[in-house]
Parts: sequence; structure tokens; C-alpha cells
Amino acid sequence: MAKALPGYGTINVPMDRVVPFGAVTPAPVGTQPLFHTSNWRVVRPVRDEEKCTRCLQCYMACPDACWVYKEEDDTMEWVGDFCKGCQVCIEQCTVDGALVAVPELDFEGGVVRLEKPF
Repeated sequence: MAKALPGYGTINVPMDRVVPFGAVTPAPVGTQPLFHTSNWRVVRPVRDEEKCTRCLQCYMACPDACWVYKEEDDTMEWVGDFCKGCQVCIEQCTVDGALVAVPELDFEGGVVRLEKPF
């Protein structure tokens, strides 16, 4: 059994789970198939490749890390499995029309749904 750090907050936290204040915790490796939040989405962000300046505002503003910047070829990729359609990335985009909200049903396959709800 792991030792707990006494007095760390209001509960005893096992030493292997303690995270220092201001730390960045690593994301889970791979995707989590039962945690797809994209079935909440009504609209999805669509980026205009020619208008996008790679300012990375969408990347930094997304609460679910749905944007991936690939520095080696200066490209942006949207990973929609965890996008809830909150449109924060669109609101933060500094270039008018570079990122727009498009209704989910305008895409092949429509809204993503889980085969088995939780």
C-alpha cells in the first residue's frame, strides 16, 4: 500500500497520486472510447485553411484539447471525438471567418452516437 501524504488538502492523498500545485498532468495514452463527448455536439468548428494564420488561439482556448498543431509541417488538425461544440475556439479565433460553426448534421454520418449509452 502506498504511503499517504498527511495534511495535503482535506484528505490523505496516496504519494503516487500527489500532484504539485501548478503542475501539468499528462493526458491518458490513447483515446478513451467510452468518454467520447462528441455526441453532445450540435455544431462543429470548421477551419478555412487559407485564412488560418496558425496563431494557435483555438489550440490554447479549447477546454478539451481538440486541436493538434503539427510544427513539422505547420498544420492544424481537429480531433472531434471529445469536442462538445462549445465554440470557445471559434470565439477566440483572431481571424474573421478562419474558424466557423457548421451544423453537425451537414456532415456525412451526422451526430456521433455511442452504441451503448453509459
